[in-house]
Amino acid sequence: MELTQVPASSSRANNRHMESARLFDPATYTNGVPYELIAEMRETAPVHWIEEPSVMGWDEGTGYWAVLSHELVNRVLRDPANFSSHLGATQIRDPGTPDMLTFVQRMMLNQDPPSHTRLRRLLTRSFTPRAISKLEDRITERAQLIVDRLAPLGHADFAKEAGELPLMTLAEIMGVPEQDRMLLFDWSNRVIGYQDTEYSTSDQFDPRTGSEMALKARAIRDEIGTDDDGRMPDPRSRQGLADMYFYAGELAQYRRQHPGDDVVSILLATTDDQGAITTEEFETMFFLFAVAGNETLRNGIPGGMLALLEHPKQMNKLINNQELLPSAIEEMLRYSPPVIHFRRTATEDLKLGNEQISEGDKVVVYHAAANRDPEVFDHPDEFDIERSPNDHVTFGAGPHFCLGAHLARMQMTAIFSQVLTRLPNVALNGKPEHLVSNFQNGLKHLPLKWDV
Repeated sequence: MELTQVPASSSRANNRHMESARLFDPATYTNGVPYELIAEMRETAPVHWIEEPSVMGWDEGTGYWAVLSHELVNRVLRDPANFSSHLGATQIRDPGTPDMLTFVQRMMLNQDPPSHTRLRRLLTRSFTPRAISKLEDRITERAQLIVDRLAPLGHADFAKEAGELPLMTLAEIMGVPEQDRMLLFDWSNRVIGYQDTEYSTSDQFDPRTGSEMALKARAIRDEIGTDDDGRMPDPRSRQGLADMYFYAGELAQYRRQHPGDDVVSILLATTDDQGAITTEEFETMFFLFAVAGNETLRNGIPGGMLALLEHPKQMNKLINNQELLPSAIEEMLRYSPPVIHFRRTATEDLKLGNEQISEGDKVVVYHAAANRDPEVFDHPDEFDIERSPNDHVTFGAGPHFCLGAHLARMQMTAIFSQVLTRLPNVALNGKPEHLVSNFQNGLKHLPLKWDV
């Protein structure tokens, strides 16, 4: 048999494609974000074509353009006319069916102006100064209570314990009864579980103490089963989180009849020239709060903690001068962004970087890549709590800039103020374990120890 020799140039091209496909594979991220690979790709070209091979039981995808420079990430995020959040939604993988796409397109996260603008404006109005002030006091109190409980133990899984703060904060924002808050945790875990199956059947809610509407939601959840890969249905479908949407509808009805001074009660009572927010619109906002709002901090706090632990000189500097905490938090957010990327879809043929993008192409902006761009950040791979300026894109840019950015910073300030002053000689107590996820830059486990 005669062997055909592959030209060296073709072989190199194939190797590059195989290497770049690692950026898509969720398994890659069990070792953390592949910053070396990203740097190599960005140096070659700031816009890279990435294959979507069949992984984790998923069908092979069409491929996408990865945007890896700070400049171009900002350009895409600030230009919804050319790069739509709506056309294909904001996840790399296309929704499994046209009906699923239609469903997720209703979410504010997956809308473009002007429909996005209206919902965002209504939500912004609900974060009144009084509501924010109340939240700040409660966040400080809860951070203190968390560390009160941990301090005498001398050890803990910080990834698990730190997640309590955003969970409690979100329950208060949404007017969710205290006894129901673990439902939020379970819903968030099921979204994570679509990539990391360890979380797919999370069941931390205690039905013995839940409200009536929580018990009804829990009964619906019992009817939802896993597939052959151990995953619940795609959380981008209504079926995948049917219990959550039921609960959201019940909560909206309850808060309309029994309003409080929580953000959700204010939101439901707020009107504009199109009237009040509908129950359907509220359900999608509930998803945004319950999942996206929780995961950002659930990932961001442990990620920031690990960055400090891996850079003891920086940590000691911060312990000795907590006036540096605001800039330290910005550096944590830059260095370890909770969300790795977001997708957009090109609305027409255009050029981005040196690449010709076709109408309908997926364009994926990598926040993690932009945050390490040497054109913007001196020594980008160094962790420097005094870094200034620090123009990271962790919270995005443009019309979808994260509404919860201020709230996230508030919570990080509260918990790190407590941890750094009340857990002496805090150190790693084992190996950190990363999520299996190409979307969330999270830690499943962060074992810590300290002096008692």
